[in-house]
Amino acid sequence: MNAQLFQSIKLMELPIMELREKIEEVIEQNPALEVINDPATVSLDAAVSPQREEDDYFETTSDSGFLRKGGSEASDAQRSFIEGVLSRPQTLQEYLLWQLQLQPVDDEMRTICETLIQNLDEDGFHKEAPESLFKSGSPVQLAQAITLVQTLDPPGTCTSGYRESLKVQINLLPEAEPGIIQALDHLDLLEKEKFSEAAKILDCTAEDVEYYLDVIKQLSPFPGRRFASSADVRFVVPDIQVIKKEDELVIVLNEEEIPVLGINPFFMKLAENETSGEDKPARDFVKENIKEARWFIQSINQRNHTLLRVARAILEFQRPFFIDGPKYLAPLTLRDIAQELGVHETTISRTAHGKYIQTEWGIFELRHFFSNSVSGTGADGSRYSKTGVKEIIKELISGEEQNYSDNEISELLSKRGISIARRTVTKYRKELELGSSFTR
Repeated sequence: MNAQLFQSIKLMELPIMELREKIEEVIEQNPALEVINDPATVSLDAAVSPQREEDDYFETTSDSGFLRKGGSEASDAQRSFIEGVLSRPQTLQEYLLWQLQLQPVDDEMRTICETLIQNLDEDGFHKEAPESLFKSGSPVQLAQAITLVQTLDPPGTCTSGYRESLKVQINLLPEAEPGIIQALDHLDLLEKEKFSEAAKILDCTAEDVEYYLDVIKQLSPFPGRRFASSADVRFVVPDIQVIKKEDELVIVLNEEEIPVLGINPFFMKLAENETSGEDKPARDFVKENIKEARWFIQSINQRNHTLLRVARAILEFQRPFFIDGPKYLAPLTLRDIAQELGVHETTISRTAHGKYIQTEWGIFELRHFFSNSVSGTGADGSRYSKTGVKEIIKELISGEEQNYSDNEISELLSKRGISIARRTVTKYRKELELGSSFTR
């Protein structure tokens, strides 16, 4: 494989934002390549809107224009909007460190607590055992620091797992009963609502067990997650978009982020001019750079062309999805698309890798549309994909009037012609991060 072919294959894999970075990198290296037009770049003249005469009046006089422009309410709204744009979600570590600054402790204890806080994962649990971080320190002082962090908000962080976290939260309750902590050791019985069996083990009444369960339900087994959900936001720029136009589905390539490239005219002029033998190294340099620039432009065009072909093939196979929604996703494999386009499966895999498509139902990775089939019954046979079945399960749970068990969900799916076992429902439900009927 030569270097140019290797480059072409690597460009095929790049998502749109990484492609833009690659283009900028190659432009810096190759003087024969230049940007003819960059839709993502706005000129200063276009960015600054022309000033109206009434605006000029307020700029050149002492009249603030509050009454004409909306008064102080408009000013407050604008300030609030700007503050909202500039703010960012607070992380668990930042929130805990802020509270730590308010604690009346000495510098040594504060340093230990800061290290413990930085050692927490997104759930609020230890990444590494605290003892391994303070091998030469005092065990008593370390225990005091752990206890201090555990009492900060949210309570229950700086623990080894959800069971210890729940125990810490229970001990912090104003009226914590010993039976509640003992009940934590028998969560499997509580989850299955075997209150009588749990009552015998805990030496209490079934009513006490139900009370313990109600208290535990109010606690957070993963106290750090409410910060992680907002701190780990990742923005996705779709490579392609599917829109409805006059009752037809149209695929549009996102060209707003990809600059239009061309060959530098000065280099083209140098290559066309006949030069003496003494200038041969310069002529070879010019021609080589022009050759590489043309190959790079061709590789980008080939990437975009292949991406559009793959997207069109997916659209044809998954038309019910784009028209009616995610639960109508049909079984589809890389081989299906490869055979349709007459290319190798690895080409489809590279093209789909990291690429996103914007649809009426949201933004999805291209790989989302490849899913194995699930056994079906009736005339439609195996027309359901694994992803489609998971969407149906999510729909059943979100619209349930009662908390369906996994067995009941399996029976409801069977009535729709989808034959899957209860354990498969459990597996799909966990992949969707949906709780059991008990936890729901």
